[in-house]
Amino acid sequence: MRVLRNLPNVPPGFVGRQGELAHLDDALTEERVVTLTGAGGVGKSRLALEAADRVLRAQERGVAWADLWPLPDDRLLVASVADAVDFADHTTHQALDSLTDWLADRDALLILDSCEHLVAPCRRLVARLTSACPRLTVLVTSREALGVSGEHVIAVEPLPAATDAVEMFRLRAAAGGTPVSSPADLVAVARLCARLEGMPLAVELIAGQLAHRTVEEAELELGPRLDISAEGSPPGPPRHRAVRTTIGWSHELCAPAERLLWARMSVFREPVDADTVRVVCAGGPLPADEVPGTLEGLSRKSVLSRDGSGYRMLDTVREYGRMWLEQVGEGRALADRHAAHFVEVARDADRGWLGERQAAWYERLGSAHADLCAALDHLLSERPDSAVELIGLLAFPWSCRGHLREAADYLEDSLALSAAAGPVRTRALWALGITRVLRGEHEHAGRLAAFCRDRADVQDDAQGTLHAAYLLGLTHLLQGRPMAARNEVEAALRRAGGSAFTSAGHVLCHLVRVFSLTGEGLLETARREAEELRRGCVARGEWWTRSYTDYQLALIALFEDRAEDATAHALSMLDGKRHIGDSFGIALGLDLLASALAAQGAGERAVAAYGAGETYWSAVGHPQRGTPELGPVRERYEDTARSLLGDDGYERALLVSSLSDPETVLHRLLDGPRGDS
Repeated sequence: MRVLRNLPNVPPGFVGRQGELAHLDDALTEERVVTLTGAGGVGKSRLALEAADRVLRAQERGVAWADLWPLPDDRLLVASVADAVDFADHTTHQALDSLTDWLADRDALLILDSCEHLVAPCRRLVARLTSACPRLTVLVTSREALGVSGEHVIAVEPLPAATDAVEMFRLRAAAGGTPVSSPADLVAVARLCARLEGMPLAVELIAGQLAHRTVEEAELELGPRLDISAEGSPPGPPRHRAVRTTIGWSHELCAPAERLLWARMSVFREPVDADTVRVVCAGGPLPADEVPGTLEGLSRKSVLSRDGSGYRMLDTVREYGRMWLEQVGEGRALADRHAAHFVEVARDADRGWLGERQAAWYERLGSAHADLCAALDHLLSERPDSAVELIGLLAFPWSCRGHLREAADYLEDSLALSAAAGPVRTRALWALGITRVLRGEHEHAGRLAAFCRDRADVQDDAQGTLHAAYLLGLTHLLQGRPMAARNEVEAALRRAGGSAFTSAGHVLCHLVRVFSLTGEGLLETARREAEELRRGCVARGEWWTRSYTDYQLALIALFEDRAEDATAHALSMLDGKRHIGDSFGIALGLDLLASALAAQGAGERAVAAYGAGETYWSAVGHPQRGTPELGPVRERYEDTARSLLGDDGYERALLVSSLSDPETVLHRLLDGPRGDS
């Protein structure tokens, strides 16, 4: 069973809250739904992250973290949770039904962070999951409780102003290069923290200003604003006003370029690198060459935090920036620029699919997932034709990276809203066919492929013809018609001309031809062409096709009783699929590796691979799949492994593997010693 280990990086320097942590530890042991409530900036997410990390380090149950603040509505709520729990849904069932099935027997803690704008849909989701998944605990952070039956609510209070808040201020100031140590400064810090009501976000923002002013100056400038009796003070409880006032004061103290960049960066949903910020946010009074320095200024002021090589903005700070973006009249323009940038990212990824940066592009599209969804949402409402192009480019890599259902939903919506014609629409229809075939809807996929082939012929679109032939060939292969698959791709290749690596469409069709030759039993020709195709992939640094040529070479080697060669190719396939994060391909590869290991007489390692493979198959929501010739291979070598270990030994080994973290098993199989154990 897959052990969930999905948490954001836990930053150092957690201050205080030992009593709250102890309370939360107990609640997570005894309750099914625990909700941390409190004002924005009070530290709910940080407390939840610390508690979740303690659960994970105890190694007693899995942990998964779902960021919900990037979601404008509940459209992607279930998909976001599925992504957090590593469920790549390939089923045709309702999304929530499939997610519930995946989590049904898992002993895990699921954290839903920032639910306040989705209270009703989160209430329904949590009620369903906890009723159907008896070992699941849900930890929620929200400015208000969900109202779920049995919900245990913990109100998160500000830090004690005289102690922990002062310690946080001191640590943050020191981290920013402006340590506070003199008695007079510490007294001033204590007064400031008292006026800030001990609110952690406010404390961090003030500490971030010390690069430009002394503690005394900060107190003199901010103090009058925090006087709750002052005329014009913002409404609401003091701690809410403290955060809003501090954010507003921090905003005023920013240079004009910093204020503008703060507003413009509110358009992003994920941590973002400086180059992307420059492309989307530069312009007018913010020249591109000033963006790096402006980013560093916002980072020093704690408006931004570093996240690896990128910059992250807290959602409370982002809300303020978004408000200013609308006030300066740039909201729509920035959304347009944001969407246009990510369309270009998708185009570059598509153009680079055959090159040495293929794996990097898969990773880039994965890390930008929330921003790509935001771009699609904007384009669906403003320019559906562009949405068709964007999702048509994304659907294939998304299908590999666990976002198959989202790809299908966006494809259906964009195609329904757009009147776009030509190759862009044909590509999107082809991509919809890919999602259908991966969900096992072969006949529907075949109809879409045939339609795409006809449209591509009319449009004289050679790439469209090749892509359609690949999809038709794939549907034939999966239904046990290898000769029909080969006829389809060979006709398209003759018409298109060119070599195997002329384009992505050429490569895909040549791959189907290799699969077809194997299915027809023409093993020598299949092996020769697979080896040639693999050499081309290696020369170009391409992983997706290379891994499937290894898959075929492993299968051919098994048919020819070359167990060691089969094992080597299966391991190479798995390494390739690991590079691009393809769970479906890893599931296929583990089945094949298990058979190869059994053929070698390595019974323990074979059963370990079988068990991990079963978990990966369940993570895509359906039983084992693949071309029909794989089925008898599985059955034959499962029997071999059973005979090597005996019935009892086989069952024990399978149980151990099934209960182990499959990623750990995969790591041992790929990177550990190769002898049986």
